[in-house]
Amino acid sequence: MLWFVPLLPLLAAPVIHGVGKRWLGDDRGRAALALAGVAITVATLLLASVAVTADWGGTYRWSSLIVLSIGMTPASAVFAIVVPLIAAPIIVYSAYHEASSVSDGGTARSPVGLVALLTAFVGAMELLVLAEDFVTLLIAWELVGACSWALIAHEWQKTGNLRDAAWAFLVTRFGDLGLYIAAAAAFAGTGSFAFDELSRLDGWLLDVFVAGAVLAAAAKSAQVPFSPWLFAAMSGPTPVSALLHAATMVAAGIYLVIRLHTELSAVAWFAPVAITLGLATALAGGVVACLQGHAKKLLAASTSAQYGLMWLAAGAGFPGVALVHFVTHAFTKAALFLAAGVAERHVGSYSLNAMRLGRLLPGVAAAAMVASLALAGVVPLSAAWSKEQIVTAAGHQASWLAVIVAVAAGLSALYATRFQLLAFGRGRHDRMSEAVSRPGHSRAEAVALYLLAAGTLALSILWWPGVGNGLADLLSVHFPKTKLWELIVSLLLVALGVGLGAWAVRREVSRQQSDKRAAMADWLGLPTLTARGADAVMMFSHGLARFDDRAVDAGIRGSARFGAWLARLGERRGEGAFDGATNQLAKGIDWAGQVARRAHTGQMHHYYTGIAAGLAAILIILSIGVLL
Repeated sequence: MLWFVPLLPLLAAPVIHGVGKRWLGDDRGRAALALAGVAITVATLLLASVAVTADWGGTYRWSSLIVLSIGMTPASAVFAIVVPLIAAPIIVYSAYHEASSVSDGGTARSPVGLVALLTAFVGAMELLVLAEDFVTLLIAWELVGACSWALIAHEWQKTGNLRDAAWAFLVTRFGDLGLYIAAAAAFAGTGSFAFDELSRLDGWLLDVFVAGAVLAAAAKSAQVPFSPWLFAAMSGPTPVSALLHAATMVAAGIYLVIRLHTELSAVAWFAPVAITLGLATALAGGVVACLQGHAKKLLAASTSAQYGLMWLAAGAGFPGVALVHFVTHAFTKAALFLAAGVAERHVGSYSLNAMRLGRLLPGVAAAAMVASLALAGVVPLSAAWSKEQIVTAAGHQASWLAVIVAVAAGLSALYATRFQLLAFGRGRHDRMSEAVSRPGHSRAEAVALYLLAAGTLALSILWWPGVGNGLADLLSVHFPKTKLWELIVSLLLVALGVGLGAWAVRREVSRQQSDKRAAMADWLGLPTLTARGADAVMMFSHGLARFDDRAVDAGIRGSARFGAWLARLGERRGEGAFDGATNQLAKGIDWAGQVARRAHTGQMHHYYTGIAAGLAAILIILSIGVLL
């Protein structure tokens, strides 16, 4: 029965695409499309919820060695419920959010293909989080990668979109090789692909397994140095960015870490590597977000930073904290992306300096403020609780680590404040009049945003006494005990970040960024450094090619020329000489034959004479031998 959870959206997606093409592009057609997409995601949510309580499972025997299996664990149950819960309002939003940007001046495209792909994306992610063996996981992993590429390249007519989709796809594909290595190591060590058999893995194969899993998860969750692919992913429509960053593509990496945490932590070097990766990404992503002037790229850098905090929590030995932060971050980040999309509809650009739509869009601004404050870590909102848990988890490793994590959280407050004030602060009248002249957003888009903001508010119940302990028991995890001084330091840094964010907005008067700041905002120049590295590799490759042409191939070409010269020489002179020698040999054999035939006279006395002559010759030879 559990197979129905991923198969329902996967099979429904082509049906929606085929039937949806017949619906009109008016409000009635969009309503029908939104209703179909939401019905599928809600049905998936209900099936997943029933599966949690009914203890469903599923297996399919492919061969004697390969068995596809899916099942429910506390971590997979959380992901299986959150994915469709986040996807439902995003699908509503996508049905009414035109695929072609207002700033392009193009005609609105039908959202049927986008809704169908988002529905399939939900099914692929459900299969990934329910997988109980590496073959099933790899199938789902490939489906998620293919869907993400198609969604990022959805508006393929725009210049650069296909290139950006290919870049994001290739970077994550490089990391995917690690998952194949991990699966091979698991099978070599246990003779099975099942997760249940991983406890038998040890020795160097265990190290190889962990290294492969870390590579795959780090690339998928956009950890340094793989983080820049998230900026390329921003070429996709706003609903794609919201779902990809909140609950699907990027979430796949941290899910793998949480799901296999017991096996990963069995290797001594996993914890320091995970903490280092997570901390470096949280700090780098925070700095990049603080410098970004592009609304979606600011949120993308924030996503990378927040997943870095989740990595740090898992490395510190608290995967349950990472799991809860995933949930709170999913609602927060999905709401902010939808808010950014609404703002872009009104100003025709994702430039934060072109927005300031607080007076024009008070409802949207209020919903975005709820999400921004949660992202900033302001008490008593939901993400603030999970963020404080991460600070406490870091403190269990070292006090200095808790302080650095609190600094990273302060950066979150800075860029969240900056986003809110620039996007939905009070603007000048000329910007308002310009925004009013552009087509706005629909009521359905606003409702989708309000639902996600309401989810963020509802999760604030985590601050209620006793809720955290009950949640820990429900998920079979443990949360660290909060220390008062860590909480005080963290909250003070959050307040400082909010203040600095407001100060930075007041000083941000120019729409143009300096070249240095633009390079820093583009992942601290990491893409440029990567491009230079790639250029250096290409130059080295071209040098090797020239050496091959001039040195290695020179001998081969010389041998070929010598062979051709011999062929020409043989053609001019050798053929006559060889033919003459052959003719002379034939004449000699003919002459010998004629001489031999003369002895064959048929007369017996001639034969006797020949025999006697032969015997005489033999006797003479023997006599000479005796004398010598």
